[in-house]
Amino acid sequence: MNVRRWIARREPNWKRLDTLLDRVETKGLKSLTALEIKELASLYRSVSADLARARTNQVSNTLVQNLQILTSRSYNQIYQGSRRQEWQALLEFYRWGFPAVVQQTWRYTAAATALFLLGCLVAWWYTWQDPVFLSLLVPERLISQVRDRHELWMGSIVGIEPLASTAIMTNNLQVSFAAVAGGITAGAITAFMMVYNGLHIGAIATLVGQNNLAYPFWAFVFPHGSLELPAIFFAGGAGFLLARAILFPGKYRRADALKFYGDRAVKLVFGIVPMLIIAGAIEGFFSPSPLVPEIFKYIVGVGLFTLLSIYCRRQRVQP
Repeated sequence: MNVRRWIARREPNWKRLDTLLDRVETKGLKSLTALEIKELASLYRSVSADLARARTNQVSNTLVQNLQILTSRSYNQIYQGSRRQEWQALLEFYRWGFPAVVQQTWRYTAAATALFLLGCLVAWWYTWQDPVFLSLLVPERLISQVRDRHELWMGSIVGIEPLASTAIMTNNLQVSFAAVAGGITAGAITAFMMVYNGLHIGAIATLVGQNNLAYPFWAFVFPHGSLELPAIFFAGGAGFLLARAILFPGKYRRADALKFYGDRAVKLVFGIVPMLIIAGAIEGFFSPSPLVPEIFKYIVGVGLFTLLSIYCRRQRVQP
């Protein structure tokens, strides 16, 4: 290889890349036009190949070092810029995208909520009518603790908060993901999970109500339940979106309907993950704490649910 001729032919590209990098490093990636960004990426690949060739042909160490610095600068700007854009896109989703998809899919969330409430109502009715029904849903140990000793079970969390919080988060995420995946069964599993969870909560709520422990029970539930239950309803709605694509694709082919409704379901899942993590932390550390007055727990629960409602109703103002 004629080194001088090769350097003379390639050097304009190196200088052009250096010029673009100087501008990006001074004013940011936004200072480049779309064509210049494409040129920057193309020059980076080209100079990387030049660096490899210079090393292979044992060109002077000074030139190799200069090309190495040039490629390192290019890599940092291109890929750090991409990561910044990814973080910006993520923040934009949680700022506007999630509220938008919640509003677009509210009917599916409402269906999941209705099934849950139906389960609660059925459990309340049958628990009052037939005490045996309660034992089908609630462990006998818990029934005995509430009825015989007039105690709630939340005190078991105190002292093992980090472990309990992690377990709670994991369980809630598993339940939510299962509810979403249940949509593949034409919504049958999703519907079952919504009704079953409603039956379980309804039976426990009736049990504590019968034994005059409703006030401390709901004081425990309100803080984390204000986020946890809506997240589970959103997960149920995501499952029903998949079921809609399978059962009623409408004007779409079934595969296209799965892509369309599946995209909304995935966005709902992305939105509920932070909700469940926060709810798990609250349930592990705040809700069972005997140091926090029960009235304050009610206030926190109502406040969080109010903020969530306001957030989910946000709408981007078009310029």
